[in-house]
Amino acid sequence: MSGTAAKPAASDSNSDAVDDGWSVQIWPGASRVASLDDKPAVPKADAAPEPNPEKKPEKKPEKKTTGTKAAAAPKPSKVAANDDLFRSDPLYDGNYNADGQVDIYGAKTAVEPPRPPVEIGRQQYTSGAYDESSTFLGEKNPLLPGLAVYGDWRTAVASNNNNGKNVSQIATRLNLDVDLKITGTERIHAFFTPLQKANKEFTRFEFGSGDGNGQFNDELDLNPQILFFEGDAGSLYSGFSGQDASFDLPFTVGLYPLFLQNGIWANDAILGGAVSLPAKNSAALGLANFDITFFAAFDNVDNAGIIGADKGDNHLANLYGVTAFIDAFDGYIETGYGVIDGRDEQDGLLTHFLTAAYTHRYFNTVSNSTRVFANFGSDPEGNSDGLAIISENSLVTGLPSTLLPYANFFVGVGNPQPLVDGNGAGILKNVGINFETDALTGYPKLDDSGSNAFGGAVGLQYLFNLDQQLVFEVAMVQPFEDDGIGAKDAQYGFGVRYQVPIDRAWLFRADATYQILDGGDEDNFGLRAEVRRKF
Repeated sequence: MSGTAAKPAASDSNSDAVDDGWSVQIWPGASRVASLDDKPAVPKADAAPEPNPEKKPEKKPEKKTTGTKAAAAPKPSKVAANDDLFRSDPLYDGNYNADGQVDIYGAKTAVEPPRPPVEIGRQQYTSGAYDESSTFLGEKNPLLPGLAVYGDWRTAVASNNNNGKNVSQIATRLNLDVDLKITGTERIHAFFTPLQKANKEFTRFEFGSGDGNGQFNDELDLNPQILFFEGDAGSLYSGFSGQDASFDLPFTVGLYPLFLQNGIWANDAILGGAVSLPAKNSAALGLANFDITFFAAFDNVDNAGIIGADKGDNHLANLYGVTAFIDAFDGYIETGYGVIDGRDEQDGLLTHFLTAAYTHRYFNTVSNSTRVFANFGSDPEGNSDGLAIISENSLVTGLPSTLLPYANFFVGVGNPQPLVDGNGAGILKNVGINFETDALTGYPKLDDSGSNAFGGAVGLQYLFNLDQQLVFEVAMVQPFEDDGIGAKDAQYGFGVRYQVPIDRAWLFRADATYQILDGGDEDNFGLRAEVRRKF
């Protein structure tokens, strides 16, 4: 470059080169690589290179490159070149602290969760060198076979006074998942609850209190509560055809779980099938991401408020529906439609269900989810019409991940119902801890039907260092009409919950509640402690 003076090669003298040319200033000590097309640099007359007295003169090369005159350059030393290209190693003092280096990354370390007791074939969430996969379903859909058995075991001791019945007991339940992985997208999954019947009766020993039977009650059921096959039609097409599919089409058939709106609108295992259109977008509608799922069921349709809660009632109706999840309007939208069509003894029953929810954070201060549920139609018993609006709110505090004040409110008219619920729970099951039972000991709860009533729950949740949970809550149900479905008089609840992991496999939880029932009814109370083992 003009205005620069030729100096000895950088590998010969770093100190002489730092003030020259732009390339040397950017990368001090960088050695220039000569090519056949390079021509020798001709120094200006007033800037001739100074002779190096320590450098011996070199012989001129005897051979010349054809068509060019290559400049003779000293061969750089490997040691010198390495010194130029790499910085020196870091220097650690004698008080080096390995834990301090981990703290740089928020003191985060690898978490080793409990492994399933049964793992055959390809394990889940592992890394390493795997054996070559079979191509039985095609080279583009290789088999990844693996069988895993996992779940949790819950045992609780409780003393509950629930609707005038006082029982103390120790109860247990076992949730057992059996997962047979076939490929990366296809699997067969089963779920067993061998120590309970119909999510209502659990293996237990009742003792003390006035209404306990003083006996051991074994409630055994080896039938699968869930058994389904799921896969992706796009992956199967790629495997069978040998061509890359341009679509994703996940589907499932069998006795599969339907869980929608955090379990408020749907929480049941139904016998049928479903298919989804995932990760779609629409420039015309301004939608960056949305999913649509179509589902149907022809048995095991549970809706205690519409179909009935007696044994066998879940075999008396078909279910059809569609749901969508949409990112839009700076928030998240959930919406859906379903219909229950009665048959046999429920012939003539036709109830439609609509839902919509919108989640958004306002002014970076309040996170809100507003949910609307409606059901209407023809019912021989005449109680299939209802509407419920639920507003869920949490305050963003200075400790947004651990300190969570919340206030949830509702109003219900008529007989609002979830689409399906295998536990017989009402539409208010997620309003607060005073509206939910424990699915084990008969822990009392406020009326969760939302029938002709308003109310809510206000509470404070603290998660410490994300290693414990403490919740305090007060709640209320205030009916404005006695329709014979929901609460007749006002109800008030006071609840507390504490959870702490003993280690990565064991969890301890304790709950207490006291519920005041107006109208002369005996108050409810519950006190329980539970240990849970994950495996």
